[in-house]
Amino acid sequence: MPMKGRGTAEYREIDRWDGGVGWLAYPDEEMQRASHAVVGDDGGVWLFDPVDSEGLDDLVAEYGEVSGVVVGLDRHERDAAKLARRHDVSVYVADWMTDVADDIDAPVERFGRRLADSGFDAFTVLDKSVPPWQEVGFYQESSGTLVVPEAVGTASYFCAPGERLGVHPMLRPFPPRRVLRRFEPDRVLVGHGAGVTDDAATALHDALANARSNLPGAYRRALERMLS
Repeated sequence: MPMKGRGTAEYREIDRWDGGVGWLAYPDEEMQRASHAVVGDDGGVWLFDPVDSEGLDDLVAEYGEVSGVVVGLDRHERDAAKLARRHDVSVYVADWMTDVADDIDAPVERFGRRLADSGFDAFTVLDKSVPPWQEVGFYQESSGTLVVPEAVGTASYFCAPGERLGVHPMLRPFPPRRVLRRFEPDRVLVGHGAGVTDDAATALHDALANARSNLPGAYRRALERMLS
């Protein structure tokens, strides 16, 4: 199983609800790069950290016209520029994130504490230089949707045995509890793996609270995956 898929592949849906849909462009890749299309309060569709795929435009069109494409992590440019050009919209990057905009071959718009008219509040998850990591999260109160691009995930290498949602392996010693534990979301959408929609708030709080105590199991599982 490759770490990152390439070429042409058929996407697989991983999340679907009245206000959006998620997909894996390369279902068999190890990284499980997840993308989401969410209907904003403006009635348009916002694409979060998207990876392009065959038939994707038809999937997104079920929810309306694209309002914008969002990059939530400094290394999640993915296919943001390609999709923005195709839908004639801008790529949205947080106003405090550095370098990211320079690598995007499409119009870029900056945002602060609100993501345009989407209804999503934006907040800093991490902004550090060692290791380099700039991540912005999003919360849409009207739908109870929390988007966390990288700090938590459901891909196997994020989770210790028994966890439905896990903290990124590099962040387990010092999980971003302060910034994330204030949310009580109905769903958590992540950048790697399927989202959590069943008792999502409990899954999020458990992941943060147990990040350190479950660290040995998480690292052991990740090592086993690397060696298998």
